[in-house]
Amino acid sequence: MRNGFLRAAAAITAAALIALQPAAAQSILRDAETEALLDEMAAPLAKAAGLAPGNLDVVLINDPSINAFVVGGQTVYIHSGLIQAADDAGEVQGVIAHEIGHIEGGHVIRFSEGMATATGITLVSLLLGVAAIAAGAGDAGAGILAAGQQAAMGKFLAFNRAQENSADAAGARYMNAAGISGRGSIDFFKKLQNQEFRLAIPQEDSYARTHPLSGERIAALEGNFRNQPAWDKPTDPKLQARFLRVKAKLEGFIQEPPQTMRDFPASNTSVPAHYARAYAWHRGAYPDKAVEEVNALIAADPHDPYFLELKGQVLLESGKPEEALAPLREAVERSGGSPLIATTFGHALLATESPANLDEAERVLRRAVARDRENPFAWYSLGVAYARKGDTARAALATAERHSLQGQHRLALISAEQAMGQINSSSPDWLRAQDIAMASRAELENERGNRRR
Repeated sequence: MRNGFLRAAAAITAAALIALQPAAAQSILRDAETEALLDEMAAPLAKAAGLAPGNLDVVLINDPSINAFVVGGQTVYIHSGLIQAADDAGEVQGVIAHEIGHIEGGHVIRFSEGMATATGITLVSLLLGVAAIAAGAGDAGAGILAAGQQAAMGKFLAFNRAQENSADAAGARYMNAAGISGRGSIDFFKKLQNQEFRLAIPQEDSYARTHPLSGERIAALEGNFRNQPAWDKPTDPKLQARFLRVKAKLEGFIQEPPQTMRDFPASNTSVPAHYARAYAWHRGAYPDKAVEEVNALIAADPHDPYFLELKGQVLLESGKPEEALAPLREAVERSGGSPLIATTFGHALLATESPANLDEAERVLRRAVARDRENPFAWYSLGVAYARKGDTARAALATAERHSLQGQHRLALISAEQAMGQINSSSPDWLRAQDIAMASRAELENERGNRRR
């Protein structure tokens, strides 16, 4: 699916603080409505933390586990499983607030401090253990080594639990300052606690854990939330309605269609149910049924940009690009020029294979990449538009941009050099091609150096 939810590969290599383990290469889900909602939910929390809301990104990852983490910079990663587990927008805001606490506290940067302390203990125990073994006390030496490892792990886990407690307290401050009830945070931790009960995780001692026990966190957070003016403040009904929409369309996209149909039977005529079934029918290759569900949504709100986007997407991907143009064009206009929706619209213009649509496709796609340079499919589509118009130089540049984003540095270098050979050296496009070429060469040198080690 090109838009609605758009999959993009993203290699995430730093340690995920919430899980204390490296995150594997995972699939990022991109959707205009979801990103707009998450940005809106995070904005007051970022402001309360002293961050510029426009500089904080909330990224959705296709992963069924209930998890969220930061890996540096000002980006919060949320697993799709967390959205599915939440019943209220306030629960997700509580998680975002906690992760912003990690960002403000510089916990990713300070991660090495905990590692250094643990490593120091391990080295000391190693030296003492080896000395004991060399002196003939083999059992004593082995005991020293084992005790040193245990002490090092205890120090490291204690360091990480302290960071989690710090992020909890900071998140509570942000929620209170933003006037958002902490009930959502408490409710979410109770869900985690129920999971711990089901998994028979001991609740008496958190010594051997990366995180404090959920019961401990609930007790601490209730003390921070209960006496605040926002405690009894309900979630904004409009925000909650949008959250339920996004949650339903997410299920329709990631779950197998039969499961979605069980969760949202035809007797359910709510907006979220129509949304979920539309995605499920589309995934199941029943475009006519998907359009029926979307038409029910549009009948209730004829100018909702995301309903129009979905109708255009279904029509486009079922081989009807001409019919997709009108809803997608209006969706772009009514979404304020959303670059994700614009990319789908540009692709639809190209899919008509009409030369009369090439100029508009180029304009639409150029605006899309100007506002969102991190979308490889937008660059691919723009490259197609340039190639069909005979502008091979800028087609090569767009291709270089795409390969660079995808980490294909050799292909990016080839395309960038091709563009430089055809573009005037005084133009901004030539300078951009040069930047890509230089960055790609550097990456290739690094790869060669790593292979030699």
